[in-house]
Amino acid sequence: MNKELLYYIPSGEFGKEGVLSLLRTHPEIRFVSLVGIDLAGNDTDEKIPIEIFMKDYDDFFEGKAVQTDGSSVVLMDIATLNDARVDMVADAGVNWYVDYNEENLYTNGRPVGTLRIPCFLLHNGKFIDSRSILRDSCKYVASELKKLLASGKTVRGMEDVPFADIEDIGFTIGTELEFWVKTPSENETIQHLSISQRLQEQYWQRMRGNVRTAMEETIEELDARGMHVEMGHKEVGGIKPKVDDSGKTTDVCEQLELDWLFSSNPLQAADNELEARIVVREVFRKHGLDVSFKAKPIIGVAGSGEHTHVGICAKLKNGKTINLLAPSDMKADFLSTIGYGFIMGILKNYEATNPFVSSTTDAFNRLKPGFEAPVCIVTSLGHAPEVPSRNRTILIGLVRDIDNPKATRFELRAPNPFTNTYLAASCLFLTSLDGILYAVHSGKTPAELLAELSKKPEDDADYLEKGRAYRCEENVFEDFTQEERDAAFGKPPATVWENVKTMRANAGKTAVITAGGSLNKTIVDSFLASIVYRWKNELIDRIIPTTEMLVKGFKKLQSEDDLDEERWDDISEKRFALIKDTKSGKCLCTLLKEALEAGDYDTASDLQIEISKKGEALEKEYYEYALNIVG
Repeated sequence: MNKELLYYIPSGEFGKEGVLSLLRTHPEIRFVSLVGIDLAGNDTDEKIPIEIFMKDYDDFFEGKAVQTDGSSVVLMDIATLNDARVDMVADAGVNWYVDYNEENLYTNGRPVGTLRIPCFLLHNGKFIDSRSILRDSCKYVASELKKLLASGKTVRGMEDVPFADIEDIGFTIGTELEFWVKTPSENETIQHLSISQRLQEQYWQRMRGNVRTAMEETIEELDARGMHVEMGHKEVGGIKPKVDDSGKTTDVCEQLELDWLFSSNPLQAADNELEARIVVREVFRKHGLDVSFKAKPIIGVAGSGEHTHVGICAKLKNGKTINLLAPSDMKADFLSTIGYGFIMGILKNYEATNPFVSSTTDAFNRLKPGFEAPVCIVTSLGHAPEVPSRNRTILIGLVRDIDNPKATRFELRAPNPFTNTYLAASCLFLTSLDGILYAVHSGKTPAELLAELSKKPEDDADYLEKGRAYRCEENVFEDFTQEERDAAFGKPPATVWENVKTMRANAGKTAVITAGGSLNKTIVDSFLASIVYRWKNELIDRIIPTTEMLVKGFKKLQSEDDLDEERWDDISEKRFALIKDTKSGKCLCTLLKEALEAGDYDTASDLQIEISKKGEALEKEYYEYALNIVG
């Protein structure tokens, strides 16, 4: 970290003249980039000379200065080829970050910088970007809650809360970032990684060499940007790196995690996450390390999550803040009435939220039993209010501190580093509102709401659905068979198409997230069209060819043993079934391609699941075959 550099311009600390004066003292900042977030979570990046920004400063905040081509961002069926103009409106309500290029030095010897200003995207007079959706969703939920709580209606168990003194509703979001790093040429076997994971050889171990240096520099860089990192550490995945004769660390393949402070500004929280990914990638690259934020970069080994924490509070006229999720007595109750409504709304309507959280095949590769990634729509509160616990096998769990009610929040464990946090958080807050409205209007006590949340699948309930359980304090992976899990919590989608299909089959739940107009039907349809388009083309152009290359790599090895011959014959037959057309029929990969091209997505989804299972089983079978060959 270079202390002479300007790393960010804090929101609200400088007016127009202050910003321009600050930029004049840092002539190495040569460019401005307006950062808009499309529906896929991609950020725009352009280089506008700083002189234009300083000259036309006001125009940047009125959408007059910069336009982008809508066909270059993911806004399907909105910014079409014949109506592609999208205006970019700078956001003065969040921090602006400076991105430095250390490979390009300015005349004063400092690296050339680009001021990255988050913005909103405007198409035909309407905001259509992820940032504006989160902004407007929070405004809508806050407005509805203020009306509800100011109506004078008694909220059971919260009679001592001065609802009449509420000035505003606040939303908190916190994310944490997991990622894999490796030296570019490293290609460690899944078997070695899997063994290391089972033996827990990496979790919380010391970082060494260039990994340690990169992590330390990353923490300093993020702190310089006001993100206040709380911790950087090794995660469960990876193997011990090697050291060559010169003492240099080689053969790196490790999983890491970074945590930083929450933000009370939802947009700032999501912007921070995007900035953290950029800084991590650049710093580690400088030290010769590749970074992967994929949810499941290596099949068979722990994937990377991005657990998302959400909470809601009331800001009073006297300046005090009250956590609306926390009960009046932390040792007597898990949650307040509003807190129970909050989680019940999220759980009941999660089928409408799920596509925004898990929108890619990579995301679903991570969401499988055995890797601490959630597969069922279920929560955990703890065994007793006075003993907070953390169940890591559920979808969304309660996080609480007996001595600090303000820390009460929920942690959604399904997101991954490429989840669009802006849209996912919008859905969480919108669906939570539905549950809060029920909890308050029902007149139920916290104990009665807890009983409904804790109901058995066969129990009737006023709000939650019959045939489902919504709370579990047991190990969802180990204490249930797959059949038992599906019966208790509902069968989870296994592909992008199943996720979309389930959402479309739940029109009432989709209506909950579109009620405020921020996440409207046009946006939802555009988003769904984009993830189905990506799913289809990724299967055709990437996943199927990768499967074919993998299977073609399974070669017959020299052996005169009958068992080895028998095993190879079995492998060969399965290879053909996966990737080889014959006179007697077409292989699974061909059938999948034909189904996708014909738009038969039900069949395609089933074939994708079948190919994935058979491919993984065949890879394991070939490994055992090859291991048994003695030269």
